[in-house]
Amino acid sequence: MNSSPRVLLLATEAYGCRGGIATFNRNLCQALTAAPVAARVTVVPRRLDEALAEGALPPAVTQMTAATGGGLRFWVEAIRAARRGGPVDLILCGHLYLLPTAVLLRALTRAPMAVVLYGIEAWQPPRRRLLRGCARRLDHAIAISTLTLERFAAWSGHPSSRSTVLPCAVDLSRFTPGPRPAERVAALGLQGRRVLLTLARLDASERYKGIDEVLDALVALRAGSPDLVYLVAGDGSDRPRLEDRARQLGLQDAVRFLGYVPEADKVDLYRLADAFVMPGRGEGFGIVYLEAMACGIPVVASRADASQEAVRGGLLGELADPADTASVREAIRRALARPRGVRPDGLEVFTLSAFTERVQALLAALLKGAGQD
Repeated sequence: MNSSPRVLLLATEAYGCRGGIATFNRNLCQALTAAPVAARVTVVPRRLDEALAEGALPPAVTQMTAATGGGLRFWVEAIRAARRGGPVDLILCGHLYLLPTAVLLRALTRAPMAVVLYGIEAWQPPRRRLLRGCARRLDHAIAISTLTLERFAAWSGHPSSRSTVLPCAVDLSRFTPGPRPAERVAALGLQGRRVLLTLARLDASERYKGIDEVLDALVALRAGSPDLVYLVAGDGSDRPRLEDRARQLGLQDAVRFLGYVPEADKVDLYRLADAFVMPGRGEGFGIVYLEAMACGIPVVASRADASQEAVRGGLLGELADPADTASVREAIRRALARPRGVRPDGLEVFTLSAFTERVQALLAALLKGAGQD
């Protein structure tokens, strides 16, 4: 194999962005550049939320920030990235919707192309014929969950022999169990209260997070446990509707909408909780479940989406049917009965080191298949 193979990663977001996809892409870049393969990675992102701090990029990673904004600019910068820095050995398309650009780059570079599938965007065939056609021209499909891979294969016909499941990872050195942060407990008036927590983007297009279902269950839960408080962290266009719904259910004193929580404050946020609850319908995996469990917080995931894979089918956490309020209510009760501050056995499957091993094995196989020996 040639030393330092070059990987071109087309991404919706990576360094300088917030959210689960950005975190996954940063972990992916770190794993790609690790030994023994030690690739060089050029990232072409469509979005940049904030300026990159000095030293934010690993030594072998370059990010083309001029590509942000999408449209023609993204196409131009992607082509420039492919033509600079030497031959491209592998194209990683970091979102199904970026496939047309990736197909063009494959024609220009003759490098193999793999797509990363995160979740709901790949569960049904896209409306655009171009995307459907591109999806049938892949060399390899990488999905963060088995559920997503199966649903993608059902409409695209992509063979399992050229597919890999690569679940998300969590940094166990950063997300750790610990005491509740006293200042935040006091500021939020949580003394003597048991706390449920959801951390999610509150966008009107993403009403599948399970927040409505938790609100419905909370009505009955509060009747027997008036000490329960529900913290909803995150912001977006659906927040006013959710706030109205909490008031309509008479939960205005039991539900706190915290807004956007900076990445640096996430550990303290998780440590406020007695249970992390997100029994939704559209999660492609959900790194937040891993982060909560790493902090020793029991979780409630869903039987209706790929979050069940984050809790390993119920081995690491509780499962609920979001279509059944009683199921959600009882799953929350079981989670509250679990010990707080204890990581569940089996979480090590999702460590960064395990993720890196999977990425390195996949990278070696893809390069070998392309003749990069």
